[in-house]
Amino acid sequence: MAREDTPLDQETFDTTLEAELAKGTDRRVAEGRARSAAVRAYRKAHGEEQPAPAAAAPAAQAPAPTGNGGTPAAQPAAVGAAAPAGAPAGAAVVTEPARVAPAPTGNVPQPKKGVQDKHRLLALVPPEGIQRVEREQGDRINVFPHLLIEEFVAMMVLFAALVIFSTFLNAPLREVANPNLTPNPSKAPWYFLGLQELLRYFHPLVAGITIPTFILVGLAAVPFVDRNPSNKPGDRKIAITLFTVLFVFGATLTIIGSFFRGPGYNWVWPWAQGVFFEL
Repeated sequence: MAREDTPLDQETFDTTLEAELAKGTDRRVAEGRARSAAVRAYRKAHGEEQPAPAAAAPAAQAPAPTGNGGTPAAQPAAVGAAAPAGAPAGAAVVTEPARVAPAPTGNVPQPKKGVQDKHRLLALVPPEGIQRVEREQGDRINVFPHLLIEEFVAMMVLFAALVIFSTFLNAPLREVANPNLTPNPSKAPWYFLGLQELLRYFHPLVAGITIPTFILVGLAAVPFVDRNPSNKPGDRKIAITLFTVLFVFGATLTIIGSFFRGPGYNWVWPWAQGVFFEL
């Protein structure tokens, strides 16, 4: 039976439709709700309709009549066995063939061993039941021009500050390097002062190879060991603590090598013999 052929209570339909339209409901949704209410009202007043008995199955199970010579007589496949009351004699009821779902194609999912088999029901949702959700824009801005303009202004300010600083600061070049004269103290560039400081406490094999290798390999292995997807500081306490300890350790060695090492790379206080620091 088609949806339009479903009997309904017309008075309930008109009343519900008028009420839904008065509330500002979309007309399609209002018609759906009014039809649903009218069908329920009709069924409540006249009772539920009983489903028609299946007529095709008995017809298929009954023995086919034979013609002359025992040959089965040809019968139409869609002819039912029972005729409705009041129908003329000899008239047959034509029923629709049963609709059978086709077999699934492709890789049919199989339940796992030891797990209870479950079936999922695919439901057809009417259009009025679908809620369309549109994504809001939110407080987002584009990289160009908003971010690039700010970065360009910051770059120009920094460039102007460097020009002014280099204009008023006297930074003459030193004399030509003499390979026969080693400066005292002889210090590495600032980014290697931490390693040079380690040489004061450990064997060169340990300070120059073992400890740097351990640090570099450890940093490379961090992404494979720490698989925590969260980027909140509260969830990364161990990682933040280890990085802070390593950073403070390197910064401390660099500061000691920069400001607390004098002639002969011995320990000196900066306020006693001055600062022996060169970039």
